[in-house]
Amino acid sequence: MENDELRAKFLERYGESEEAIHHYFAPGRVNLIGEHIDYNGGHVLPAAIGMGVHMMLRADDSSQLRIASTLDDIEHRFSVEEALALEASGQWYDYVLGVLQELHRRGVPVSGADILLDSDLPIGAGLSSSAAVEVVTAYAVMRMANHPVDRRELAILCQLVENRHVGVNCGIMDQYAVANGKAGHAMLLDCDAIESEYIPVDLGDYQLLILHTNKPRKLVESKYNERRAECDQALAILGAQREISYLCEAEFEELELVSDPVIKRRLRHVITEEWRVLLSVEALKSGEIEQFGQLLTASHSSLRDDYEVSGDELDALVDLSLDWKGCIGARMTGAGFGGCAIALIHRDSVKGFAEYLKEGYEARTGLMAGVYETVISDGVVLVDG
Repeated sequence: MENDELRAKFLERYGESEEAIHHYFAPGRVNLIGEHIDYNGGHVLPAAIGMGVHMMLRADDSSQLRIASTLDDIEHRFSVEEALALEASGQWYDYVLGVLQELHRRGVPVSGADILLDSDLPIGAGLSSSAAVEVVTAYAVMRMANHPVDRRELAILCQLVENRHVGVNCGIMDQYAVANGKAGHAMLLDCDAIESEYIPVDLGDYQLLILHTNKPRKLVESKYNERRAECDQALAILGAQREISYLCEAEFEELELVSDPVIKRRLRHVITEEWRVLLSVEALKSGEIEQFGQLLTASHSSLRDDYEVSGDELDALVDLSLDWKGCIGARMTGAGFGGCAIALIHRDSVKGFAEYLKEGYEARTGLMAGVYETVISDGVVLVDG
C-alpha cells in the first residue's frame, strides 16, 4: 500500500491529532543459501527484499495502545501496563507486544501509541513477516523514544522476542537480515559471531524469482523445534569426543561417529550446507552465476533428503523450475514445511516461465502457485518524518 493510501487508512481509523504520524518499513527476507545452519553456528547468505511490513505510528501520552492491521481490520486495545505484562496468546500482535516488553526490560520508555500495520508479503510464505513486524516495531519505538539504534543489537533483541515470548527457537538470521539489509547485496552472516560481510549480487542475465507454494506453515506447529533437538543430539555425540561449540564446526569424517541414521543425515546436511554457502560466495564474487545456481539445486536435494524439511509442494516447484530450459538453479528457502522456493530464471523467459509453472503446479498439487519478481533492498527504515 502506498504511503498516502496507508496514511489515509490510519486517519480513517484513528482520526486527526496534533501528534505526528511516522511511516516505517521493514523488508521481508529471502535466504539465498544456508538453510537450517543459522542455529548451528554456521554461515548463511540472506538478503532483504522489496516486499515487507509497513507501520504507521503516532505516539501520545495517553498510556493506551491501539494496534490494528489492514489485513484483518480488527483493532486491539491495551493499556501500556497491560501490554507489558501479557503473555503470548497466539495472535499476530504477540510480536508487537513481545518487542515492547523486551524494550521495557532494557529501559527503553514505552508510551501510548496508535499503530497500523500493512504487509505485501504473501501470508505464510516463510519470507520472515514475523521478523519484519518485530524489527519495525523495535526500530519505531526506539526512534520514538530517541534511543540510539544499533542494528546488530536490534536483531538480537528481536530474536529474543521470538525465542522467549513467541516460542520459536529460531536463530539470528531473519531478524539480522531485516535489520541490516543493503540494496543489491546479500549478507554473509556468521551466526556464531553475529558478524557479516556484504556480498554484491549481480545475477547478469538471470532474475531471482520467489515461488510461493500457497501452503502456509507455522513454525511453532511444525517440526522446526524437532530438527533443532536432533542437531543438539548430534552435537552431544561429537562433544563426547572433542570440544565443539556448534555443529557447523564438525568435519565430514566425524559422520562416522554417529550411528543413528536420522541424526547422521541431519549432521551431513549441516556440514555440506556450510560448504555450499562459502562456495556460493566465491561464485558470486567471481560472477560464476551458473555455478551458484548448481549450488542452490544441491542445497535443495540436501534439505529434501538429509534434513527432510521439504514436501510435495516445494519439491513440485523446484522440479518444475529445473525442467524449464531457462532455469539454472532452484531450491526451497526458509524453514520449509511449506512456504517458498526460489529459482534463477533467464530474464528473457520470466513471463513464459510464470505461466508454465502455475499451470504445471496446479496440475500436480491442485494449488495455485505465486510467482514474485523481487529486488534486493535495504533493511528497516523510516520512510518519512
